[in-house]
Amino acid sequence: MKVAIAGAGNVGQFIANDLADAGHEVLLIEQDPSVISRSAPTLTGPWQNGGSIEWRTADACEVTSLREADLGSVDVVVAATGDDEDNLVISLLAKQEFAVPRVVARVNHPKNEWLFNENWGVDVSVSTPHLILALTEEALSVGSLVRLLQLEKGRARLVEVTLADDSPIIGPMIRDLDVPRDATFVAVLREDHVVVPRGDTVFQAGDEVIALVTPDSEDEIRRMLTGK
Repeated sequence: MKVAIAGAGNVGQFIANDLADAGHEVLLIEQDPSVISRSAPTLTGPWQNGGSIEWRTADACEVTSLREADLGSVDVVVAATGDDEDNLVISLLAKQEFAVPRVVARVNHPKNEWLFNENWGVDVSVSTPHLILALTEEALSVGSLVRLLQLEKGRARLVEVTLADDSPIIGPMIRDLDVPRDATFVAVLREDHVVVPRGDTVFQAGDEVIALVTPDSEDEIRRMLTGK
C-alpha cells in the first residue's frame, strides 16, 4: 500500500516509520527544508518487510505540488500538519482533485473537529484531545458508555464500558444475548488480559468491554451494558 503523509513533524515521522516497518511505501511531504535536512537522516531504514520512505519538499496545499508528487497513485493520504486549516485543504484536494480512496486527518484544535467531515474530503478524523478525554473518562467511569473513536464518517463507532456489579449483561453467554445485528463486541479487557469475545464468553463485573456500534444500535448496546 502507498501512503502519502503531509507534515513531517513528530506525528508524521512516527506514522511514516511504523508504516514503512509494516512494508508500505510512504511519501512524506514537508514544505520546510530544514525539517527534512534535520529529520531525514533518522528515517533511513532498513525497514522490515520491504517498506520505504520517500521525502519530498513541497507545499501539500498546492495542487501543482501534489500533482508533481503523483498523489493520484496513493491509497491513503494522512493530513498530519500542525495546522487545522492546512489539514482541511489537503484533505479536500486529496479527495476531490486526486480521488484518493481514504483520507485521514489530524485535528489539532478540538473546537474544529466538527469541520472534519466528508464535505472536506475527510474519511477519518483523529482528535488527540478528544481521545485523551475519552480514555480519561474510561478510566474514571464505571457503568457508563464512553465513545473512543468514530469510523466511516460517523457511521460506525468504537465504544467502551467498564461493567458495574449490577450490569444486566453479566451472567448469560453472548450467544444468549439479543445483540443488535449492526453491533458486535470486539474485545474484553479483564485483569490485564485481552479476551476475544466468543459465543460462550460470559461477562464479569469490572470487565472493560469494547464494542463496535452504529448510531442506530448505540442506545441498545448502552442499555445492555449499563442498564441505562
